[in-house]
Parts: sequence; structure tokens; C-alpha cells
Amino acid sequence: MQITQNVYNMHIDDGSEFHPGGSNNFFVGDPSSDMILIDTGDYERLWTNSILDYYEELGKPKISSIVITHGHEDHTHGLDRIQEVTGAIVRCHPKLVKKLQKILDNEEIVIPLKSRQLIETESGISIRALFTPGHDIDHVCYYLKEDKVMFTGDTVLGASSTSVRNLAQYMKSLELLTKFKVETVCPGHGPVVPPPNGSKIIQRQLDHRINRENQVLDAIKNGYKDISAIALYIYPKNLQKNLRPAAERNVQTHIEKLLQDGKISETVATYDLS
Repeated sequence: MQITQNVYNMHIDDGSEFHPGGSNNFFVGDPSSDMILIDTGDYERLWTNSILDYYEELGKPKISSIVITHGHEDHTHGLDRIQEVTGAIVRCHPKLVKKLQKILDNEEIVIPLKSRQLIETESGISIRALFTPGHDIDHVCYYLKEDKVMFTGDTVLGASSTSVRNLAQYMKSLELLTKFKVETVCPGHGPVVPPPNGSKIIQRQLDHRINRENQVLDAIKNGYKDISAIALYIYPKNLQKNLRPAAERNVQTHIEKLLQDGKISETVATYDLS
């Protein structure tokens, strides 16, 4: 599906309960010239074939670069087969280079990105790499200025909030994204967010984390002193059991940030307002 003048989306319903709304892989550029592919999906043959089938639908343009948002398996495990078909070089965060070199068994075709680097096509379309740690340390978002599109990977999803490894880094990454003129958000998972809501959903995710932090503080103030208790206080009582571990991990990331900020103290694995 064509999203904007220079963006094409291969969407697949991967059935994951952790990121509702399916998953996306994006082709950026001019199909009559050359394009950039963002992410390569998971290892399932259906997913890989769906990317390659869409590549054929586009006319099998030259893929000048495959760029990776981060190293999670649902973004990289189709890399070896897709790179073999397209012959493209691969660009990623420096901390991900060795992993991808091992996947491809080739040190020469995986090139580390620099912060704010432009990745250009021969037809003159370019995307800017924005280092956005938080969901994971090696995460990169990409900004297409011509179309005011932000490719957010797992930093901002289309239909839910995301899991976070380091909340302090994550919130700084969201603040970085808010500084760009964004009309369309193209996430790794969930529906594409169309104009004029692109910048709004980024701000909404930042506001959500700020509100969640306040909820954690409120839980501690009301006597809930451990991760499980705080999660039960904050999240809906009818939250699916299989989602509770993710909820507790999110609470843990907030706790770690609040400790860093000096807003709470830790005593034998319980937390109190400073």
C-alpha cells in the first residue's frame, strides 16, 4: 500500500498479542529508480515471502540500503534471505553491527550508522537516522523530511504503548522526536498514523509515560511498596494474566528512573517517597 508519495507499506497480521494491529515493513523512495527497505521482519517464511512478494509488486527496484530500527528478532530475522535476494548493504546502530554481521556471515556489507546521518537514494530521497534508545539500546528511528514521515520502529506503536528497557532514555528519545515536523507516523507494529495525527501520537506517548510515572508515585504514597503491588494498583483489574509480566516490567522501568531522579528511595526492595 502506498502511504505517501515516497513511502510504501508491506503490512502483515503476525497475530502477536504484544503489539496489536500487525506489523509493517516500509519501502522508501522511487520504485522506478531505487529504494530503501526499513526492517526485514521475523524468520517465518510467510513474513519473508510477503516482503519479497511486495518487492516484486513494486517492480523489483534496486534496494540501495536495508536499514534496521533495532535488533529484536521480529525486525531482523528475515535479513539473511532478503539481503541475499536484493544484494543491498545493511545499515544499523553501531551496537548492532556485530550481531548482523554474524547473521549474514559477512563483515563488509553491514555498515554502522552515525547519529543524524542521512541515508540517500540515487533518486534524491533521503531519510535521517535518529538514535532513539529506550525500547532497546540499539534503536534507531528514521525521518523522511520530504513527506514529513517518522519511521518509529518500536519507539512509538500504532495501536498500543511499547515495552521499555530504559525509561529515562526512552523519554528523551520521545522528546527528540517531538522536535521534528511529523504528519505521518509509520510504526513497526500497528496501523500507520495518518495526518494530522503523527506528531500528536508521539506527544501522547510522552504524556502517557509522564502520567504513568505519577501513578507509580501515587501508588507508593498510598502504601504499595513492591513491583507486583504497584502494578496491581495501576493497571486494570481485568488485565490478561499473560500481560501482567509486561506490566510489571514497565513498572520496574519507572521505578529505576525514579530512583535515578532521586524521587524515591529503596529499602529492602520496597520504595518510599524521598
